[in-house]
Amino acid sequence: MQGAVRNRQVILRAHPHGQPRESDFDCVASPLRSLELGEFLLRNRYLSLDAGFRQWMNEGSGDGYLPAMQLGQPVMGLVLGEVVESRHPDYSIGDVVMCRSRWEELTIADGADYVSVIQPDPEVPLSCYLGILGPTGLTAYFGLRDIGKVRRGETVLISAAAGAVGSVAAQLARIQGGRVVGMTSSGEKCRWLRDALGVDAAIDYRAAGGLDAALREHCPGGVDVYFDNVGGEILDTVMAHLRERARVVLCGAVSTYGATAPVPGPRNMFKLITQRATMAGFMVTDYVGEYPQAIEQMTAWLKSGQLANAEDVVLGIENTAAAFCRMFASGNRGKSVVRLQEPA
Repeated sequence: MQGAVRNRQVILRAHPHGQPRESDFDCVASPLRSLELGEFLLRNRYLSLDAGFRQWMNEGSGDGYLPAMQLGQPVMGLVLGEVVESRHPDYSIGDVVMCRSRWEELTIADGADYVSVIQPDPEVPLSCYLGILGPTGLTAYFGLRDIGKVRRGETVLISAAAGAVGSVAAQLARIQGGRVVGMTSSGEKCRWLRDALGVDAAIDYRAAGGLDAALREHCPGGVDVYFDNVGGEILDTVMAHLRERARVVLCGAVSTYGATAPVPGPRNMFKLITQRATMAGFMVTDYVGEYPQAIEQMTAWLKSGQLANAEDVVLGIENTAAAFCRMFASGNRGKSVVRLQEPA
């Protein structure tokens, strides 16, 4: 396949300051090199757009989990593709593979970096394996199972509930018998959460009156489980509403990813003591060995209609940067992915 084939990639043109802008990225094409022994070639079908990768776009942002992205180099991300050529004994032509790679149409991989061979269900859209049946949905699944531990009738509060992980967490909390309250950034998204995802109540945290008053109204008895995707001042405000023995699931901190100065909060950690509450973080990669069983359960819920696949699909690698920036302007609902066209 190599030779005349040119591989289009999205590169980091400038380190974003604050929220990312389209001018921070560029889409370029370069010749595809030949495979070496122990490598395989993916034709990527979908790119995953994940807010969490924003923090590794900052200059000198390497933290031991992922290295900082370098200017002029392809942006890191998750891809889902089909093996079209292989010199690796464990990967065959036709295999569907998800891996951590780069925003690009064609990926040369060696199987060493977060690679999973997918057995797609023909009744399920392939893009689901980056979203609700992929790292996004599994993050919600394991966070609620192992830290949230939702009990029937408990009040479960989800921040960024109209986003990728939040939209799955809200539905899983409902399946587990919780009374689900979703927080989001607009009245229109509040209606979508109630009508499409079945949450019991929805809060526009930007609305007049303030978040504290809205929490008193919609969580009058307090919050038993808080699934936090935002951090910062919203987390600080929610802390004042924790019930005794509450559990706080630290999943993400999108309010800090583009911050140019320290983000305030939480300041009232003493609430964890007085309410005998717990707060814990986790990474979905802690559970790789449990992925197959979790995907099987999530697939059953999806096919039965208990779970809805909330997706924002953009066509073409040339639109990747715009779609990524739109996420940070609250322009998406559910999981954002880019569907790639056949490479030239």
